[in-house]
Amino acid sequence: MTRIKTFITLTLLGGLAVVLPIAIFILLFQWLFGQISELVAPATEWMQAHTEFKDNFARLIVIAVILGLCFVIGLLVKTSVGRWIHRHLDHWLGKLAPGYNTIKELVLQFIGGGGTEGVLSGPVARARIHGAGNPLSVTAIVTSTHADGHFTVYVPTAPVPTSGFVYHLPPECVEILPHVTVEAAMKSIVACGSGSGQLLAAPALEEKA
Repeated sequence: MTRIKTFITLTLLGGLAVVLPIAIFILLFQWLFGQISELVAPATEWMQAHTEFKDNFARLIVIAVILGLCFVIGLLVKTSVGRWIHRHLDHWLGKLAPGYNTIKELVLQFIGGGGTEGVLSGPVARARIHGAGNPLSVTAIVTSTHADGHFTVYVPTAPVPTSGFVYHLPPECVEILPHVTVEAAMKSIVACGSGSGQLLAAPALEEKA
């Protein structure tokens, strides 16, 4: 009887391990699609009224057009004329639109764009937030290096890495991990630390090989 219960339990857990990630992904996609649909609703309504495209297909086309427009703008700002227009547009929006500069800085800090240091530009490190002599360490991303050698690090929370804590630490409390990419670190954090052993032991594995 015990073997039957164990078999049923393990089989059920195995099924949940397969189904739940797929179900959560679908729910997140539906939520994200719903949020984007609200933003593009005016353009979608116009397209439905003036073309044969209806409902979700019309939304997808509008989203594709917006992404294509972002790509074209990205190409434009790589040219000298585009940079000049962008610089002047930034200047006037910063003066006329309260909060524009703050929003811009937040975006640039997160994606590491515009030549600034950002969360996604790394590097990844092990940070000893309770002092160099304390064995406790956390996965962190260095977001700034100070003139005196100190570091500012961002420590994401699991399983949602978009929230976390900022620490200012001396160099002896920060161990840079050049072999670990930000993507790999984020994947481990989303998985609540799963795979950290292999991630942190990568250099040792390469030496043995």
